[in-house]
Amino acid sequence: MLDQLKETIIALSTAPGVGAIAVIRLSGDDAIAITNSVFRGKNLLNQESHTAHFGTIRNEEGEIIDEVVATLFIAPKSFTKENVVEISCHGSPYIVQRLIKLFLRKGVRLAKAGEFTQRAFLNGQFDLAQAEAVADLINADTEASHKAAINQMRGGFSEQIKQLRAELIHFASMIELELDFGEEDVEFADRDDLKKLVNQLLSVITTLVSSFDLGNVIKNGVPTVIAGKPNTGKSTLLNALLNEEKAIVSDIAGTTRDFIEDEINLEGVVFRFIDTAGLRDTEDKVEAIGVQRTKEKMKQASLIIYMFDLKNDSLTEVNRDINMLENLGIPFIKVGNKVDEAQADLYAEMQKDESTLFISAINREGLEALKSKLVDTVNLDNFKSGDTVVTNIRHYDNLVQTQNSLNAVLSGLGDNITGDFLALDIRHALRFLGEITGQITTDDLLANIFSKFCIGK
Repeated sequence: MLDQLKETIIALSTAPGVGAIAVIRLSGDDAIAITNSVFRGKNLLNQESHTAHFGTIRNEEGEIIDEVVATLFIAPKSFTKENVVEISCHGSPYIVQRLIKLFLRKGVRLAKAGEFTQRAFLNGQFDLAQAEAVADLINADTEASHKAAINQMRGGFSEQIKQLRAELIHFASMIELELDFGEEDVEFADRDDLKKLVNQLLSVITTLVSSFDLGNVIKNGVPTVIAGKPNTGKSTLLNALLNEEKAIVSDIAGTTRDFIEDEINLEGVVFRFIDTAGLRDTEDKVEAIGVQRTKEKMKQASLIIYMFDLKNDSLTEVNRDINMLENLGIPFIKVGNKVDEAQADLYAEMQKDESTLFISAINREGLEALKSKLVDTVNLDNFKSGDTVVTNIRHYDNLVQTQNSLNAVLSGLGDNITGDFLALDIRHALRFLGEITGQITTDDLLANIFSKFCIGK
């Protein structure tokens, strides 16, 4: 990896395709010198950092490939902390290809996915959690996901983790010191103070772990299954929510054989709606497969919209379905459809439950109340208050492992185990915390993280 850091890399940093301009980025010790060898304009080697220069780039025969603007970022004042040149050229794929090929002939190498950000991390520009936030920021499609990524990229989450780790390191060093004087039976680490610290750390970590459910919603949206018997209006509701004819609507029961997905943004939260096959016993083999898939999707969902038919369903059927949903343990919203044609007895009975919503999907009545209910169910209040929210599954897993290690420390303290076993559990906790910010890494871990980035970032 160290040898690769010495190489100058290149990639297209703007989206591929035709556009007004394209930006090609180079990074490495020789980035400016190599660019200067094909650039005609000012001598780039004599220019200051953070300056832009107009000129032409020519091939080995002196042919002009394009008129460009070369922007210089001289180490360490760049994203990667290396010499960086960003070449703004005309956004023709043909021009971009010719320019990149020219630089490849000059000894530059094509960048791997995420390699610019990986170099920034390896050169100490930011820690691993902040590097991962760069990818989250690029992919942010709501105000909430943007805000979470910005907070993490600016180090809010990292600072909490580093502080927790620093406090634990002190006690770890005291216990390690005890091991050096094992025969003298001395205690440098006060066990009561250690217990107090571990409880404080666990309190913070437990809060962070608990925030992942909300963080996952912010980053990935809410998988929301629309479930109910055939012909309750599930597909009509999906079309009404999306404001387009996404699903086939028919009076024939069992029209929806598979699930249909699409998403909308409600007050900064993305809901991924999944219209499913109607829940019923059926002899139709294809429909039966759809019903089975519906049940599987319901188990995987974060939220279920349970629709029942106020015109045709019975109270017994509705209560049976509600009991089934309660046993699933997944949050659900009860929605009575066809309120304009409702049976008086069923409508009156269901009105006793204040949490039940009543709509007419075909007439688009009651949809705003349903949308508000969806947003209220997710509840972004904790995030809006500025609390740190965990959005990354890798961070979540490491925090859970830290939590387990610290609980083992508490258990060991309660059982008066020897310092060497305490030290082992504390080392585990330190390692898991260190993996979050990259204080402890492996090549495989870095390769896995940065391979998910886009080329050119």
